[in-house]
Amino acid sequence: MSHVGVPRGTSRKRRSLALLTTGVLTLPVLAGCSSGDDAATRVAVTPQDIAPAARAQVAEGGTVNWAIDAMPATLNAFQADADSATTRITGALLPTLFPLDAKGSPQLNPDYLESAKVVDTEPQQVVLYRLNQQAVWSDGREIGAPDFVAQWRALSGKDSAFWTARNAGYDRIEKIERGADDLEVKVTFTKPYADWRSLFSPLYPKQVTGSPDAFNDGARTTLKATAGPFRLGKVDKETGSVTLARNPRWWGSPAKLDSLVFKAVEPQDRAAALTEGKVDVADIDAAAANRIVQAARDTGGNGAPPAHGPGSEVTPAQALRSWALAHGSDEEAAQEAQEARDEKAKAAKAYATEQSDLRAYAVRKSLEPAYTQLALNGESGPLADDRVRRAVARALDRQELADAVLRPLGLPAEPLGSHLALAGQPVYKDGSDALGSQDTKEAQALLADAGWTREGALKKTDGTKAGSEGEKQKGTEKAEKEKAEKEKAEKEKGEEKAGSATDDGKTNDAARREPSKDDGLYIVGDDNKPGEAEGAATHVIAPAPAAAVQSAALLRQVGRLGETGTSEDAPARITAQDRQPGGAAGAYAPAGTAAPAQAPDSARGPLGKDGKPLTLRFVLPSGPGSESLRSVGDKIAAMLDTIGIRTEITKVSDDSYFQDHVASGDYDMALYSWPATAYPATDDRPIFAKPVPATDGSLLVEQNYTRVGTDHIDQLFDEAVSELDEGAARDLMKQADARIWAAAGSIPLFQRPQLVAADRKLVNVGAFGFGVPHYQDIGFKKPQSAGAPANQKK
Repeated sequence: MSHVGVPRGTSRKRRSLALLTTGVLTLPVLAGCSSGDDAATRVAVTPQDIAPAARAQVAEGGTVNWAIDAMPATLNAFQADADSATTRITGALLPTLFPLDAKGSPQLNPDYLESAKVVDTEPQQVVLYRLNQQAVWSDGREIGAPDFVAQWRALSGKDSAFWTARNAGYDRIEKIERGADDLEVKVTFTKPYADWRSLFSPLYPKQVTGSPDAFNDGARTTLKATAGPFRLGKVDKETGSVTLARNPRWWGSPAKLDSLVFKAVEPQDRAAALTEGKVDVADIDAAAANRIVQAARDTGGNGAPPAHGPGSEVTPAQALRSWALAHGSDEEAAQEAQEARDEKAKAAKAYATEQSDLRAYAVRKSLEPAYTQLALNGESGPLADDRVRRAVARALDRQELADAVLRPLGLPAEPLGSHLALAGQPVYKDGSDALGSQDTKEAQALLADAGWTREGALKKTDGTKAGSEGEKQKGTEKAEKEKAEKEKAEKEKGEEKAGSATDDGKTNDAARREPSKDDGLYIVGDDNKPGEAEGAATHVIAPAPAAAVQSAALLRQVGRLGETGTSEDAPARITAQDRQPGGAAGAYAPAGTAAPAQAPDSARGPLGKDGKPLTLRFVLPSGPGSESLRSVGDKIAAMLDTIGIRTEITKVSDDSYFQDHVASGDYDMALYSWPATAYPATDDRPIFAKPVPATDGSLLVEQNYTRVGTDHIDQLFDEAVSELDEGAARDLMKQADARIWAAAGSIPLFQRPQLVAADRKLVNVGAFGFGVPHYQDIGFKKPQSAGAPANQKK
């Protein structure tokens, strides 16, 4: 299922998009970051939930309709616009030499390989593949060295005519040749490559990779040959479906299903597609999962409606009043009441029917091989200071965030401790100690050391905010200062202007103006609002005293409340309202009310420097599928508020969120996800590589959208990718992760939930976690009694 906040092209084939060269300097190794006792750092893996069944228990035949986000833009997984649909479909059609197991480790695939190993390291690394002698393409040709050679030449980066998204690993190959016989493929590297198992997966036939035209255009909508348990049938853009049929030339265990149909269904339309029987398998969100669980629990016996959905909120008293109105003497009121009752009854009946249909499905859940992080843009503004970034990180209660997302789903809620691996993978080690755990006092000390204090916020401001917007205003500071001095001189000229001051001594009315119609409500300290006249004093709409006390009391509870539903959500909503026009009801006094004074040593209040408040722009997606991400964002904003950091939450469309804001650097803070990988030395390097200046003065950031990196981190990645000793390579990756934590450019929060709706009769399919589907084993479970399997029409 598509998730907003996941960078486009996050399949393993595209993580290293637009690889660039980064300089490396020799730096001392970070002390105390070696792996030590690996047994002490091992964490249990959340198991798959796929309704496993032996092949003997799976019926022959049938069709499964599987929801994908959209029609694949291409069937070439090595092109820049390959997506999750490309990965899903090609997984059933093409060879994967080392698929991941349930623990996220690559394992040799016996359907294609008899063996694969490093046979020489000096003077060069040599890998010898021995192919399964039965392995053939769907056109009958044996899989062999010519296919390896063609793919290497297409992806090596030496021929620019091939439009490839990456060349990592392939650029280290010197030559590929036939071994002792046609079943052996010998690959020689120019320099050591630890992640050699990542290569040639998927493996395409030479008909696809042998020429630029075939590679660039020919493989976008069709494949001339395949070599999986299924073959490509029909790609129908009108119906938004891709049909795969059982491959008669497949030499392995034959596919149980006759066909697999991948259907494009938008995430928000999944529940409707399930109730209408259009799909049998679909990634779903928490709301759809709850409906399916409720449907299984609530059978609606004795004709009673479900205890949820339309009409369930009506109390007996309200129902009685509605009946009385519908049968009253006022004909007009009775008609309106009856129409409303009929409409509610119709909606309740439709909902009950949908719930009845959803009982045919089960929710299968695990943790997705991807993690959500808080990204801190270190290119400019306050977050360019590593002390401020570390303060933000130390203010976060990552356990609370993980609990909020995962516990309601019944999944393990553990904060993630690594940028480079997920819990259970061999490389995983909790490196968060390099940054430190949640500590409000330490966060405040870091901010004070960086010059952000409450006294700094109380100084007279020049109308400029700290943060991204503040950077844009620096060029006008001198002019504003001169203007202020000129106004001061004019004020001192005559008795008439001096007398215009208010009697209570609060504010000079000469600097005031009446609020214009486009003035918005904004928090104390926010300047340059719409309609503010140039040179006019800042107008604030201050909290009324009683409301201010109440708001402060509520905000102090944030971070301490447990999972108690409504009481937990209220402070987050209030915090969000504090930051936007039209905030909490009763929290603002009329325009012109002076802000209540706050002592410099107050335990709460905004931080500032030279009168400029510390404000960070938090960009979040606004679409219907992003509620969970926005909820996490609200909690983070509340946590930062407790240490005096303001956040301005900006909600943007899902379509523009990543490309126009995250990738372009138009944010201070953002939430998005990266997928897991078994090859962090290769796949994660561009995500954490130190940005380098381009000739035009801009930064080349590869995929490091936080713009935070160091030469030492780059050095550790480069050493690890060339280290053939697996234990030593893992140690280097753990050291790199500790350095990434210390740099505080991105803060891993939690592994994402994976929720899949599947027909209850289907087996060997669902939430796969780290693992990959065994497409040939998916099917309908045989009934317990004799007879044909039910519902094999699909």
